Amino acid sequence: MRRMIFWGLALCAALPLSANERPAPVEAMVYRSPACGCCKKWVEHLQANGFAVKDIVKDDMAAVKRELGVPENLASCHTAVIGGYRIEGHVPAADVRKLLEAKAPLLGLSVPGMPAGTPGMEAGGRRDAYRVVGFGPDGSVHAVHDYTGE
Repeated sequence: MRRMIFWGLALCAALPLSANERPAPVEAMVYRSPACGCCKKWVEHLQANGFAVKDIVKDDMAAVKRELGVPENLASCHTAVIGGYRIEGHVPAADVRKLLEAKAPLLGLSVPGMPAGTPGMEAGGRRDAYRVVGFGPDGSVHAVHDYTGE
């Protein structure tokens, strides 16, 4: 009986520890225009993938992009700062997570434009091919992930 009580107490003591070991959600500060519905859907995509999103509505998104160093040729409708990286446009959460894990020497990731079928742009079943690109503080750009369309 003593042994049963001991193991029961040990199990109860261990349960809160495992719950506390879960990693905290990664904070994402998302800047978006008040008029853009697809940006809100991308925010929901991040939240569904475990990000803690601070949704910041701004009227002058061009100024936000300039201030954060997002190149004009890589611009999209919204901009986020996640783990110190700039995330421009409809970048899938999985690619953001890979960037955070790799700790790549980049300024950020972008999906230029607004391709159909990207997270937040799922309307009508259309899926365009698109590319996630990484960009550096020196202006360099390289392919990170290619997605095929349907």
